[in-house]
Amino acid sequence: MTEKELDAILKQAAAEPHEVDRAVVERVSGIVLPSLQPVRPLPPVWVIAVVLQLIFVAVAILGATLRGLNGIRVLNSAQSSLIFWVLGSLGLMAASASAAGMAPGSKSWFDARILLATCTAAFVAVFAVMFHDYRMDRFLTEGIACLGIGLLHAVAAGLLLWLVLRRGMILNPMSVGVAAGTLAGLAGFGMLELHCPILKAMHLMVWHIAVIPLSGLAGYLVGRLVRTWE
Repeated sequence: MTEKELDAILKQAAAEPHEVDRAVVERVSGIVLPSLQPVRPLPPVWVIAVVLQLIFVAVAILGATLRGLNGIRVLNSAQSSLIFWVLGSLGLMAASASAAGMAPGSKSWFDARILLATCTAAFVAVFAVMFHDYRMDRFLTEGIACLGIGLLHAVAAGLLLWLVLRRGMILNPMSVGVAAGTLAGLAGFGMLELHCPILKAMHLMVWHIAVIPLSGLAGYLVGRLVRTWE
């Protein structure tokens, strides 16, 4: 059978009248219509992004305040300005990517995987430039403690972010998971920068930064689990 013959058959089928049993229509309507509920439209993407970024900032500041703002006190003005400017900029990008992912048709300017890699690389570069104390004493004991605290706050941020994201229509849960996980990791990282007074370069580049990729990976796994359930 050629393409023209197939087109002719389809056109003929479409042209012929097809009567539908009224009883069938009424039965289907009786099943479908009662289950329909009004849908509340989502706020604009920029509003959602602002809410997500407020969660990221609130978790970082509140966590550090409760544990002690020891880190910000030992940073000089140049160090604190650069670290928190980069942190705020990357947090805005991650929040925007997460918000775009929960609203179908919204265009995201940031690929979640590239964003995660950028966050990690950016802070490695910042710490390499700003800190030159490469002592390795108490590397594991101090580092594991910081990693645990940072991940704990990342989990808290991730749960709060999920309460917002779940209200949208997420078509690519793995991508949104990476973006939201990155934002949660930035919250845990930011808390460590405000709280931790240790300025040894390897401590910062390994243990503090590790919170970000680990949180992004966790977000990916959660998104993959959601996709499997669907």
